[in-house]
Amino acid sequence: MPPIVSAGRLRNSPYYESTIAEGAESFLTYNRMLIPRGYGDREAEYWRLINSVSMWDVAVQRQVQLKGPDAARLAQILCTRNLSKQQIGQGKYVAVCDHLGTLINDPIALKIDDNCYWLSIGNSDIWFWARCVAGERRLNVEVSEPDVSPLAVQGPNAEDVVASLVGDWVRSLKYFWFRDAMLGDIPLKVARSGWSKQGGFELYLMDGSKGDHLWQLVKEAGKPFDIGPGYPNPSERTESGLLNWGVDTDEMTNPFEVRMGTYVDLDLDDDVIGIKALRRIKAEGIRRHQLGIIADRNYENEDQSIWLEIEKDGVVIGHMTHKAWSYRLQAMIGYALVSIDANPGDAIEVLENGRRVSGSLSELPFVM
Repeated sequence: MPPIVSAGRLRNSPYYESTIAEGAESFLTYNRMLIPRGYGDREAEYWRLINSVSMWDVAVQRQVQLKGPDAARLAQILCTRNLSKQQIGQGKYVAVCDHLGTLINDPIALKIDDNCYWLSIGNSDIWFWARCVAGERRLNVEVSEPDVSPLAVQGPNAEDVVASLVGDWVRSLKYFWFRDAMLGDIPLKVARSGWSKQGGFELYLMDGSKGDHLWQLVKEAGKPFDIGPGYPNPSERTESGLLNWGVDTDEMTNPFEVRMGTYVDLDLDDDVIGIKALRRIKAEGIRRHQLGIIADRNYENEDQSIWLEIEKDGVVIGHMTHKAWSYRLQAMIGYALVSIDANPGDAIEVLENGRRVSGSLSELPFVM
C-alpha cells in the first residue's frame, strides 16, 4: 500500500512525547491531532480499565470556547438541551444539530462562568459552525479554541489516584461537574467524566507546555494501583453502550435514533437550531433506531469503524456501524442502526466482504 501523507496541519498533543516513551503502537487522526490507538497489548489495556486504572491522552477532545456577554445565548442556540438552569462548574451532555435536526456533534457543554462556556467536542469542525452562527446572529461573543488538553484517568481506582494528586474533595465531585485545581504550577480543571462506564476523571490541562510533566505526575501517583497507558477503549465503550459520533451516525442521523432523546428539550425557543425540525421528527415518528448486535466471532478487521449492510429475512434493514470483541461476553458485538420495525432478539445476517455472518439484535447496553 502506498504511503498516506496528510495535507492538513496535524498537531501533536502536549502528551505526545510521553505516549511515545510509553510505547504507543499507532495513532489515529482526530480533530487535526493525533491520538494513540494502543500500546501493544489490547487485552491487558482493557482489563486494566475494568479492574484498576488507566491513563489516556485525549487532548484531541478540543474545546470550543464561547466567551462574551452573549455566550450563554449562543450556547443555547447551538444546544438542543435546556441550559437555563446550568450552574458554573457543571457540564451537560448535549446534542448539537443542524437546521434539519441532524446530529452534528454530541459534546459536553461546560459552564466556566456566566460569560464563558466550553463545548468539549467530538471529531468535527464545530468551531467553524459556532463562529458562523455567532456572526449570522450578530452576537457579542468570541469563539475560539483555548489552550486546553484533557488527560483522562479512568477505572475503579481512578478516584484514589486523582485524590492523591489534588485532594480528597474530588471524592464528592458529582458526575460531569468540575473544579479548578493547581498541581504545583500546573493549572487544571478537574472533571468527573470520561468516555467509559468504569468511573473516572478528566484533567483539563490549561498550559500545553506542561503536558509531559502532568503525565509523569499522574503516572507516579498511579503506581500503587498498577496504572498504565491506554486509550478510549472500543471494547468497553461498546459493551457500555456509549455513542461515538461520526462512527455510529451518518449524515441523516437525528438524536432520537441514537438514544439521545432524553437530552433534547422540544419546548425550547424556536431560535435553537434544529429544534423545529426535531419537533416534526418526533411527531412523525423515527424510522430507525440503534440496537446492539451479537455476532459470530469469525469477523475480519476487529474493532474497526464500518458500515455493513444488515439483512433480516433477506431484506436490508440497516447497517452495522462498528464492531468490537467483548472480553467479558466472549463474543463479537457491535451497534446496529436499523429500521424501527427491527427488534431485540431478531435473527439477522451481516454482509461483509461477500460473506454472511449470522447474529442477533440485542438491547443496549450489553453490560450494565
